[in-house]
Formats: sequence, C-alpha cells, structure tokens
Amino acid sequence: MSIGLISKTELHEGSTYYAQGGISAVLSNIDSINQHVEDTMEAGAGLCKEDVVKDVAKDSKEIIDWLLEQGVKFTKNGSGADDKLHLTKEGGHTYPRIVHAADKTGEAIQESLIDKVRKKSNIQLFTHHVAIDLITKSDTKTKNKKCIGAYVLNKKNNLVNVFKAKFVVLATGGANKVYLYTSNPDTSSGDGIAMAYRAGCNIANMEFMQFHPTCLYHHNAKSFLISESLRGEGARLLLPNGKSFMHKYDSRGVLAPRDIVARAIDSEMKINGLDYVLLDISHKKDFFVKKRFPNIYKKCLEFDIDITKTAIPVVPATHYTCGGVNIDRNARTNITNLYAIGEVAHSGLHGANRMASNSLLECIYFSKKVLEDIEKNKNQIHENINNDHKNNNDKKVSEEIIIKHSWKDIRTLMWDYVGIVRTNERLLKAKIRISIYKKEIEECFNKNIISSDLIELRNLICVAEIIIISALTRKESRGLHYNIDYPKINNTPEDTVINISNKSNIKLFREK
Repeated sequence: MSIGLISKTELHEGSTYYAQGGISAVLSNIDSINQHVEDTMEAGAGLCKEDVVKDVAKDSKEIIDWLLEQGVKFTKNGSGADDKLHLTKEGGHTYPRIVHAADKTGEAIQESLIDKVRKKSNIQLFTHHVAIDLITKSDTKTKNKKCIGAYVLNKKNNLVNVFKAKFVVLATGGANKVYLYTSNPDTSSGDGIAMAYRAGCNIANMEFMQFHPTCLYHHNAKSFLISESLRGEGARLLLPNGKSFMHKYDSRGVLAPRDIVARAIDSEMKINGLDYVLLDISHKKDFFVKKRFPNIYKKCLEFDIDITKTAIPVVPATHYTCGGVNIDRNARTNITNLYAIGEVAHSGLHGANRMASNSLLECIYFSKKVLEDIEKNKNQIHENINNDHKNNNDKKVSEEIIIKHSWKDIRTLMWDYVGIVRTNERLLKAKIRISIYKKEIEECFNKNIISSDLIELRNLICVAEIIIISALTRKESRGLHYNIDYPKINNTPEDTVINISNKSNIKLFREK
C-alpha cells in the first residue's frame, strides 16, 4: 500500500511532540480496567461513550507493549532490564497509571515512530505542504459523499497540487490557536476540522475546549506547559501570598479534573486581581525534581526560575480540543473513505472534559482501527481528478498586515468572549463579530494568492464560528463549558452536532 504523509512544517512539529505528561494504561495490580473506565467517565461529565472508553482502556496495556517494541524508552523504576515501568498519577486518576518518558513523553514516542516511518519504502513524505480542502464526489453506490483526495499547497514553490487517494486520514490536531493563549504549537489552527466541515462532515462538541490549568507565566515564555504530573508528584497550587485555595473548590484539591482546576485558578485571579498563581514543588528533594522533570527544570531556569527553590508562576491556557470531526468506532466519518484520528476527531472517549494522558492512548488506538478498516476495503481504484488550480499566480498578493491584524483580533475576541467562563451576552457579541471577519477573510482568500497564513486564517475563523455556535446551542454548564446564564447541568446529556447544511454560506475551495 502506497502512503503519502503530508506535513505543513517539519514532520515532528505538532502537539504530540510537546506532550510532557504521559500515556495512561492499566499496568498496576491495584488498578483495573473498570477503574480506568470509571475515572474517564467521571471526568467526561456524562458525555463519554462508554463502549469506546471500555475498548480503549482494555487495549491500553497492549498499546504500551507495542510502543516498547517500537523502541520507545519509557522511564522505569530502576536501571535493570526487568524493572517495571514507573507509573505516576495525574488529575482525575484514582491510581498511578501514567506511563512516561521523564517529562518528554510525546517527543520520545514521536521520535521512535518517525524513525520507523523514514525506513518504510512505501511511505513518501511531503513536508512544508499545506492542505487547503478535501475533494469529494457523490458515491454512485451509496449516494453518500466520498473523499477522493485533497488540494494541497506546496510552500516551496507556491503551487496548488492535487493529491488523489483511495483513503484520506485526518490527523491534523486541534484548534487551540483560535485562542490568544495556548500551550499548543502554531500548527494547531483547526485545519482538519475546518476542511472536514466544509466537505460536509458532522462536527461534535466543539464548545468543550480544555484549558490546561498551569502554563508558565513569563513575558518571554511562549506559553510553555507545566505538566499536570508535577501536581501528581506533590506540587501545590498557591496564591502569591502563599495560601492554598483548591480545597475550596473540590475535595480532590490539586488533583481534581482539569476543568475544575482551571476554573478555580481563573476565579481566584479575578477575585484577587492577580496575573497568575503559583505552582510549588520546591518542598521536594532537589535530586528528585531534577530527575523526574528535567525538561521543565531546564526550561524554567532559562527564565531564572529554579523550581527546586522557588514556586512557578502559572496561568490557564487552551490546551486540548475535546470536540472535533465526529467518528465511529473505526474512526470513519460520515464521508466515505475519510477517517479522522487524534485531537482532530470526536470519538466519544473524552466527553465534556478529557482526563489527563488519555489523548496519546486514543491516537494509537484509533490509528490501529483505521489500518484494520482500510485493509478490509483496500481493493478500490483511484478516482480521476482534474487540477485547474495549478496557477496560483494570477491573483494579487495580500497585504500581510491585514492577515496579522485579523489573527490578533480573532484570538483576542475568543479569549475575552468565549473563554473559561462564558455568558450569553458575550457569546452573542462574539458571533456577530466573527461573522463580519468571516466574510472579509473569504473575500481575501478568493482574491489573493493563497499562502499558508491565509489558509490557516480561513480555517481559524471557520472553527471559531463553530465553537461559538456550539456554545450558544448548549443550554447548561457541563464539563469544560461553563455558562453563567445556565449554571445547572441538564438531566439528559446530549452531544452538540454542527454541520454545513445550515451554514451553506461557507464556500468550498473546490469540490468535484
């Protein structure tokens, strides 16, 4: 099977690379599959799909074993070959079940897998290529839409190329760049969600944007994440005056689920007029902190913060998109031959709030499901596609100041109006303002030479609108979505599903 792997920057650049905490798996004798399921369901606030949660939890040990076979060097309790993997604990977990590679787990997993990919003769890499839109056609047998490829911008020569494919898998990550402050890299601009939406996919639960409670607060730091595993190892959340506060919000204290901790910090910052709170692990022994968190220790030192001696100033920042392209248990979307895996997808595992370290587990699990499903249906033919968009030079060059200004305004608007705590008034004002920006950006996209920044901006405004509409649709407060005007939780949990059928004014780049 021939595979083309498209990456809009270097192959490693994405949220996985920056994942510090780890990957959850049931490996301890005191733990159980049922407890992992129960913890995930509780964190998800009633919106997890129990069958999906059970399937993923059951496969967790097998997934860890497979990663070890691929050469991932997880941290062990000792240095011997037979030593067991070190397990740590994070928010929402009853028992220690987080397998990790020091505090750079995502990087360790990704480097091992990329090394394998580069050795595969049937995989061709296309770095610095940016997908613009999916190409679909009507399936004569099923009458459903069928994905047959994508239009892709080659950033090296600025030409738009056709990539035709029997199967297309979206693994484009989340949409957290839609907010002003995020722990994610610049690549997280919601590209896959926006492309799938324009193509006709159902998008679910986009109101549930997870804010990580603890990102480094420093004027020179670019939203560096301070892993939840610090709290799992005993770090305390404090006000600048040294007083603890989490006990006022949840009996689990600093190890409450992320939505509760993030809202608690946000509340204390607003009540006390603070720019940040403190995360303190300096009471632990120096050698333990340096060995357990070498990357965080080193990074904080760059900003003259020695975490073995002083507390870390932290603030919440957007971290994970819990909603996304709706998929079934085989990662299939409602468009034939189009799959979605990872943060771009809504599988039902996370519900209204993702429990820590379940995301990497989800990625591997659904990757396996995609492979199995494609193997069953691989005897298909490539569809013919005409490319009448090779010439990207018959348009004018857009003014970068317009794009840059729109970026800043949209992200600031989302942070101020569609943030951790929401109101109907702010959401409605955001909807009006976003609709104006959307019209301007579509005009800019159609008239100007297509660039990577313009593609991302177009996707960002699309996702921003979906988040706002989803938030307005949910008349309750559940999980990551908290609306002051609807403070109670509804008795019957329901997904919010948005599709283009009632948003037909969002135009496709090209559809056959």
